[in-house]
Amino acid sequence: MKKIFFVVALLFATAALAQDESKLDFSVGADFVSSYVWRGMFLAGTSIQPEMDFTVGGFSVGAWGSVGIANTGTDGIKEVNLIVSHSFGNLSAGFTNYWFSSQGDYNYFDFSEDANHSLEANLLYSFGSFPLSLGWNTIIAGNNHYLDDKANTKRAFSTYVDATYDFLVKDVELGFNVGISPWKSGVFYTDDLQNGKAEGFAMVNLSLAASKNIKISENYSLGIFGQLLLNPAKEDAFFVFGVRF
Repeated sequence: MKKIFFVVALLFATAALAQDESKLDFSVGADFVSSYVWRGMFLAGTSIQPEMDFTVGGFSVGAWGSVGIANTGTDGIKEVNLIVSHSFGNLSAGFTNYWFSSQGDYNYFDFSEDANHSLEANLLYSFGSFPLSLGWNTIIAGNNHYLDDKANTKRAFSTYVDATYDFLVKDVELGFNVGISPWKSGVFYTDDLQNGKAEGFAMVNLSLAASKNIKISENYSLGIFGQLLLNPAKEDAFFVFGVRF
């Protein structure tokens, strides 16, 4: 399945090259964050998270990564994700290939079932002029399992469903997000790392994010943001500060 992802990405890139150059767009940037919290889960401490994206028409091919500042060398934690998507009006559909590795296990080209890759299908719908968006994300292949009551390994199909409402207060952009895990999720969201089991339906993310651009020069602005996150399922809380370059 993960090999199929790379074929799809190649087809998207080929389709992009066939488009009018005036429709091509490329962006690159990076965030510096006080901690890396993903969908209500703490993954790493202070991190740098670069990204780039190539867009043409409704096609998009991109990459996103993260590396912990305090975790370097053979014990480093790092992530490299590849993303392909296509927009159909207000609806966007695509795939994300996650690769998250630690403890020196850095074999990116290992695509076996228990390797560090996970392939997720993504849907995002935005309501246009009304600033609400709904997302559905399900891991369909890769290292994503849980143990049932008889200790049998089952594919979890870990799923994250969320809603985000964006609004503006003066010159500060705000976003309120609610995220749930609708069923057993393996080592995601509501996991018990001691036995690999997970609860069923759970609210895993309640967050409020605020961001603002600070003008540095005539042609450059620096983005700053903060995010307060609560994970009711884990009874945990986070506050993240970041700078966007």
